[in-house]
Parts: sequence; structure tokens; C-alpha cells
Amino acid sequence: MPSEVFLWELRASYKAPPETRIKKLLKSAGLSKAVHNGDLTAVKIHFGERGNTGYINPQSIRPIIALLRKIGAKPFLTDTCTLYAGQRGDAVSHSLLAADHGFDPNIIGAPCIIADGLRGEYEVTVPFDGKYLEQAHIAAMIDSADAMVVLSHFKGHASAGIGGAIKNVAMGCASRRGKMLQHNISLPVVHPKKCKGCGLCVCLCGSGALSLDDDKRIVLDGSRCVRCGACFHVCETHGIGINWQESGSEFCKRLAEHAAALLQRRRKPVLFVNVIRDVTPECDCVPYSDAPLCQDIGIAASLDPVALDKACLDLVNAAQPIYPSKLPEGIVPGMNKFFAVHPSVPEDYGLQYAQDIGMGSLSYTLKRI
Repeated sequence: MPSEVFLWELRASYKAPPETRIKKLLKSAGLSKAVHNGDLTAVKIHFGERGNTGYINPQSIRPIIALLRKIGAKPFLTDTCTLYAGQRGDAVSHSLLAADHGFDPNIIGAPCIIADGLRGEYEVTVPFDGKYLEQAHIAAMIDSADAMVVLSHFKGHASAGIGGAIKNVAMGCASRRGKMLQHNISLPVVHPKKCKGCGLCVCLCGSGALSLDDDKRIVLDGSRCVRCGACFHVCETHGIGINWQESGSEFCKRLAEHAAALLQRRRKPVLFVNVIRDVTPECDCVPYSDAPLCQDIGIAASLDPVALDKACLDLVNAAQPIYPSKLPEGIVPGMNKFFAVHPSVPEDYGLQYAQDIGMGSLSYTLKRI
């Protein structure tokens, strides 16, 4: 049986302003099944990298937070530390960036909590019987939340092809160790010539895998490394780096498995909301936002992340392309826009595999509200 995906195409009026439309969208999509009175509710969102302007406008989520509070829930906005060094690599910097981008709890009505701790180490490890993953590492505060709503900006991504509901759950809800698993990073890469011998990474490494040699250069004992990724962020000179070499097809499947591991632990359904506006070719993790690939389409919601991402992909592909943009010449409605921009990823972006492992259905019925 096809899954239901609900779409608001951004039409509004005096009698039905955006706030009313968004509330109707969420209620139609199954909010009452996902969130109940008293629930500590994780609202997963991407706060945007500094310099990026494509992330979800914080003002647009106020009606969502208001609705959650009206039914008696206790929502909090949340994200996790990045694997790479940057403004979102630790909880303090990440929280300040969120506030700078307008995610102010006094205005929005919900606090911002970084779910995997100060340095991405606060996690829950769960077993998973997958083809690629034997376990998943989930941000602990997301794992312990009573309910969950996932707000995703639907756009492109250099490694996954698309960034939607599945990627937001997979990578966005993982601890630093979980992110390493999905990128299939076996060990950190040491660059001794870049090391300045400060020893910060040595002090931080709880497993004793790092040390300094007689020349004050970093040394890695791979047999002791627990692949927590904490050393990446503390090194200001990139003496320890990340090996990003990965297969696009395998990466998408690893994403799907890590997301499935999280969703299998949820005691209630999760409500997924994809914002199909400012459909940029790259992720909100990059420090800029390129021109969109098509016009704004709307906001879609579903209890099925696979159906939701597939519906959004179909809507973007059906839309008239915008030029100038990163799209190559000759793209017409019906062609795969994200694949044209990121041809190294699988054309189905791992959605077939997500269906195969039971995360959801590629078959959907689109209902406009």
C-alpha cells in the first residue's frame, strides 16, 4: 500500500495564512501519532554553516513549535557536532552559531540543545544487523527523547546526491563516531609535517592512541584508536585529517543503515517534514549557498522518510530548471537535476536500498492540502 505524503504548495490567504497551512499539513501527516502531551520532543534541524543562507528560516518553524507546545509537548531544537573542524564542531561554538543564525529560544519558543555532547562524544551504541554496519552510534539526547520531528531542507549533497529526511536522520543524528562509520573512515590520517607539537590531541585521546615523538610530531597507534573522531576538531593545523575516499553508492547505503538503526529504536512514529525551498545544489554544511536549481515548491510531510524523499525528488525533477545555476545546459523538466550536478552518486540516491531494508516505501500517494 502506498505511503501518504502531504504537500503544501506555499499558497496562502487572509483566511488561511502560512501558520494555518503548516498546522494543517502536520496534523494531516500524522502529528498526533508521533507526539503526545508531555513528550520531550527532539526537533532535528540543521542550523546552517556560517556563510550559508539556504538553511531553513528560523521564523518559519515558529508555527511548528507553537503547535507542539499547544498539544502539551516540550520541544527542543537539536543537531550534532560535525566530524570536521569548524563552527559546528563542538557544542559551544555550534550553539552560538545557531543563535547567530536566528534560532533564539526566546523568539522561537524552544531551546537549542546539541545532542551529542561537548565534542560529539555523548552517544548510545546500538547493534545493527546490516550489510555494511554492525552497530550505530546515536546522539544520546536524541535517543532519549520521547518523540521526534525531523525538519529537513531538501537540497543537493556532494556525496549523497540529495540531502533530505534520510540523511538528516543518518548523519545528523549520529555522534562523531557514528559519522565516521557512515563515511567508512577506518583511521585518522596523520600528517606529521603539519603538526606543531602542541599535544592537545594527545591530551584529548582517551584511548592513548596518540603520542608525540622526539621531534614533537604526532604518532598514531592504530591498534588503540577507537575511532571517536575527537582529534579531528582539536587540531588547528590539520596534523590529523580525514580520509574522505568513499564510494557514493556504498555511502548512501551506510546512511540508510544508520538511519534505520535509529528509527528502529523509536517507540513511536517519527514525523518527517521536508522544506523544498531554495533548492541549492550543495548541502547547508558548505559556507555559501549557490543559486537554486528550481523554483520553490512547498513543504511536504510524512511518517515515511523514504516516500517523502522520493516525492520531493520527483517534484524537483518535474520542476522547470533555473538558469544560471550549477545545472548543465540542456536540462528539461523530468530530468534528474541532482544527478546532473553530482554524477558520481547513484541515480536513486540509495532510496531503493532504504526500501529494501524496511525503512519505508518508494510507492506514495501525494495529497495536496
